[in-house]
Amino acid sequence: MELRPLGRTGLRVSPIGLGTTKLGRTQALKYPEPFELPSDDQIRELLATARGFGVNLIDTAPAYGTSEERLGALLPNRSDWVIVTKAGEEFVDGRSHFDFSPAAVTRSVERSLQRLRTDWLDVVLLHSSGDDLGILRDSGAVEALGELREAGLIRAWGASTKTVEGGLLAVELCEVVMVALDRQDRSQLPVVEAARESGAGVLLKKPLASGHDTDPGEALVQALAVPGVSGVIVGTVDVEHWKDDCSAVERALA
Repeated sequence: MELRPLGRTGLRVSPIGLGTTKLGRTQALKYPEPFELPSDDQIRELLATARGFGVNLIDTAPAYGTSEERLGALLPNRSDWVIVTKAGEEFVDGRSHFDFSPAAVTRSVERSLQRLRTDWLDVVLLHSSGDDLGILRDSGAVEALGELREAGLIRAWGASTKTVEGGLLAVELCEVVMVALDRQDRSQLPVVEAARESGAGVLLKKPLASGHDTDPGEALVQALAVPGVSGVIVGTVDVEHWKDDCSAVERALA
């Protein structure tokens, strides 16, 4: 699987990445069916399958329960992976808590480094509460991430946004933007286009509409055909589904 440049970051990522929400959290999610957390052996199989297809992109977050800790314990060959994590949101006692102050963002990054058992994070994104403009303009989080990059703790930074206005501002201020795009909801296309023009990296979340798309293969083909998209994030704990998704991407790119 040929790697794609992640905008101007200097990083190169596989066109599909493994989303790991389901590795550490089962509550307050929008998936169509309930699921149980996978065993360590299941996670190892998912990761081995990813590498077998040439996948190097993996997406996690403090808000994904124990996902970071489990990846830190089970992820083989750290240098083989581009790890994307987030800051600003935690999921505690069944609900999300947000803090985008510089001190909280710094603590979050330091904790992610410890949980993932790594000396650096490839990409850190601000994890939107919905108030994208306030987070990016007023919280000091953007400046904190810039300082962390200067310190060598992270290689690139950006924002996972929910609004078009927030996404467009993130394109102006950040190196990477993550937006939701699926076959039914194309409202974030202006953000992707602006990012392509500016050289910002674009990652797509929820390309399968949180598991509601009935034709995942075609959904991935359409997502990756959008100019400027570096990679799509697909979350699963089902190895056979993961193989199908990776195979669909391979066919589309061929």
